[in-house]
Amino acid sequence: MSAASGGSRRRVTLRDIAREAGVSVTSASRALHGVTGGARAPSAETAALVRAVADRLGYSRDQLASGLRTRRSRLLGMLVPRLSDYVLATIYEGVEEAAGLAGYHTVVANTRDDPAEQRARAELMLDHRVEGLVIGDASPRGDLLADLERRGVPFVLVSRRAETFPAATGDDVAGGGMVAQHLVEMGHDRVAILAGERYASTGSDRTQGFLERWAAAGHTVPGERVVHGPFDAAGGRQAMQRVLELPGQPPTAVFAVNDFAAIGAMGALRDAGLRVGQDIAVVGYNDVSLAAELQVPLSTVATPNLEMGRTAVRLLLGILDGERPDSIRLLPRLQIRESSRTPRAR
Repeated sequence: MSAASGGSRRRVTLRDIAREAGVSVTSASRALHGVTGGARAPSAETAALVRAVADRLGYSRDQLASGLRTRRSRLLGMLVPRLSDYVLATIYEGVEEAAGLAGYHTVVANTRDDPAEQRARAELMLDHRVEGLVIGDASPRGDLLADLERRGVPFVLVSRRAETFPAATGDDVAGGGMVAQHLVEMGHDRVAILAGERYASTGSDRTQGFLERWAAAGHTVPGERVVHGPFDAAGGRQAMQRVLELPGQPPTAVFAVNDFAAIGAMGALRDAGLRVGQDIAVVGYNDVSLAAELQVPLSTVATPNLEMGRTAVRLLLGILDGERPDSIRLLPRLQIRESSRTPRAR
């Protein structure tokens, strides 16, 4: 939760109270709101402890009472597949920063990319009177987004896009095209794509951008060499192993739509006796901090994740003010390193 405040002195937040009391932010909130009864209500001992900590730290009860009177919580919620994901964690930093500067607090919840969990977490946040939602796990599965729109709940998408809902994303089509152009210039003509999960626009847009630019250069990618799977190292390894088991000549280059999938693919290639950057080129996506520190530094597409989070908040605040903002796509940048720098021998 953001600790920013409009004054020069740092305002005590629910997160501060929860940390000091040794409880969750949700439990602290329920205790200070006087929630009683039900399985989720804090015990009398926990509620007393939280209130004592709040008093000792100087938490403003007036702020709480004002929020109850005006129905303005100054609270924004964010849904992410997993906060352990480097990209979403960085985007959330941008969300928290921009929200704090605007006088809002933030809460975040993991949904594990499960539509039922997504709905449950969204409803819990709405029960706690968040004024709007930043949704980082959009997908065609489930009907949450259409339902939120029908109910008039302010929300904006981030990282992934869906239909015509307002979103702050990277220009993933352009990023995929950058990778294809680089591999064309390096002399490659046989590639495989580790395309991520089918339901995520990030993977599908990056794959689309690559295929369009690849086709413009006069090349095709056989359908069996576009392999879908999880956005993690284990998924990348499994997808790469499937490619290596295909009949015919192996690819000379691999594009993974996520850096961790690329790292998993590099492990599979190493185990198969292939040297990344010499026998086969590998390019990832997102430019996580680990990418430049690998034994063979990974070529990748850098996405402006912090700015993406900030932009999502600006869009959401506009919606709260009655605006209907257009989606924004931020331009990525190709970072070429040793994993794809050596031209293919012609």
